[in-house]
This record gives sequence, structure tokens and C-alpha cells, in this order.
Amino acid sequence: MSPPGTGSRVVSVGGRHIELTNLGKVLFRESGITKAELIGYYDRIAPVMLPLIKGRPITMHRFPGGAGEGGFFQKRAASYFPEWVNRARIGIREGIGTGERAATKFMEQITCENRATLVYLANLACIPHVWLSRVDKIDYPDRMVFDLDPASGPPEDPSGFESVRYGALMLREVLTGAGMESFVMTTGSRGLHVTVPLRRDADFSETRDFASAVAGVIAGLAPDYFTSEFARGERGGRLFIDTYRNAFAQTAVAPYAVRALPGAPVAAPVDWEEVKDRRRRLTARKYTIRNIFERLDRRGDPWKAMAGKSFSVKSAVTRLKAGNML
Repeated sequence: MSPPGTGSRVVSVGGRHIELTNLGKVLFRESGITKAELIGYYDRIAPVMLPLIKGRPITMHRFPGGAGEGGFFQKRAASYFPEWVNRARIGIREGIGTGERAATKFMEQITCENRATLVYLANLACIPHVWLSRVDKIDYPDRMVFDLDPASGPPEDPSGFESVRYGALMLREVLTGAGMESFVMTTGSRGLHVTVPLRRDADFSETRDFASAVAGVIAGLAPDYFTSEFARGERGGRLFIDTYRNAFAQTAVAPYAVRALPGAPVAAPVDWEEVKDRRRRLTARKYTIRNIFERLDRRGDPWKAMAGKSFSVKSAVTRLKAGNML
């Protein structure tokens, strides 16, 4: 796709024709980033981003008025979406939802299988949020996510992010003891996501129970700094280790997605060495659509190593129990 102009035009992406509209509209006022620049970013990041989101139902967080104008969530595939945008018919279940529960209704959601779909979503000013399972085995997640997000203070506050950094490193250590390799990503908002690729031998209920137990271990090791208490009134200013995304139909922001925040920050996979850096150069919003490619050119995609790796929740439970940690 050639760089889009400032009006509206039809482009060809992978043999698909897409009408791009309002290309000159400024979506990020503080930095002057236009819709054209946002679309150009997604077109360029597609080879890196697509392998990390293919096959997963997507919830669209759309901001047609721009980053500062509020947005809305859209789960269902709209009737006006092009026929070449892939749909997945998903049974939505009562409660948490596992393979043992009967579907109460069906919903058609999209999956992003190609560059054209990613560009089409960018034209909708959409932040893609992806399921932790894939449509071919929807009840069995192949990712487990721990969300570390400071509860208070400005996002640029280094002391707040320091607790996130510390918590992520503790999580990595406990997960390593459970025989699991973990990967880390800035959220582009306030904190970090620590992610483990899974073997799909445990359903969402088992996976969330395990993730919650791990969060409890961290809270037990450093009770003055971390908590696994969901109720805000019980947190006492401590960092909440959120494991509630590990449930059926819950989502996490997609790797390399652009957040609707000043400067167009990116949810950026990073190396653990960057998290370890005590000079505090890493922040939740360090990478944006204007500097992420410099990082990729210099260090590559740290989540590329996730391909082909998977770890068993059942085996991890056994290992932590053997070490008297559960």
C-alpha cells in the first residue's frame, strides 16, 4: 500500500480494495498524528503483529472522534464489514464459560488474518483487543496474562512504575520455578502485561485458578507491595496483580496496538533486560508509533521467540506444589 494522502481514497492491500476515509483527521491532538499516519503504522507493523493475533476473536475499541473524545466497544461483526474480513461464530456461555457448559447464544466476531483486515480496522480508528484463546479450541487458552497496573498516581510517575517493574520480575521468577517461560509487554497505558504461552491442556477455569494462585504467591512474598485482592478497599495502596483476564471471552490489548492516549503509545513487547534496567528508562508509554520501528530495527521483536513454545498449567501446578509454594 502506498502512503495514504490526506483526503479519502481507495487502496489495494493484498488484493483487497479498501476505502480509506477522513485521512487528514487529527486523531491525537497533542502530537498532530492523523488518521493517515495511524493507518500507515498498522500497514507497516502488520508482518510483526499479525502472527501474534491471528485466529483470535477480536473486540474492537473504536475512537471515531479521536483519542480524546471517548470511544465505544464493538464485539459483533457489523453487516457492512467486507466479506473478506474473517468471521468466527462463537458460543457465549453462562458465567466464566468452559467446554462443559451449554452455549446460551452465539455471536459472530471477527479475527484478523491478514494485512488488509488490519488496515481496515485502522480506518475504523480501532484498538484491537484479543481473546486469550483461538477459535479452533476456544475453551482452552493458549495464553495466560498477568496485568500489573498501578492503581493511582500519574502514568509518568517513576515510583508507580517501579512497583510494576519489581512485580513483573517477581512473577517471572515464580513462573520460571513452575517450569514456564514468560514474556513481557508494556501496555501503552500505565503498566506491564506478563504473558505465558500455554499448551492448551487446561480450560479457562483451571487457568484462572492457577494464575490467581500465582498472584497469591507474589502477594505472600511481598505483602507490603502487592495484593491479589480484587476489592479496591482491601488493597491499601498496594499494586494489584490482576488475573481476571484469564476467563472465557475476556480480552487483553493486542501486541503492537496503538492506545488512544496522548502521543499514540504502543502496547510494545520488550526484553526482560529492559525491565531489569535500574536506570528507569522503561515506562509504560515509552514506545509510540513514531519510535517503535527504531526499536524493532535495533533489537527485533522479543515475542517472536514465543512461536512454538507452550507450557502446561497442570505440570506447573504440580511443580509449585512440590516446592511448597501452593
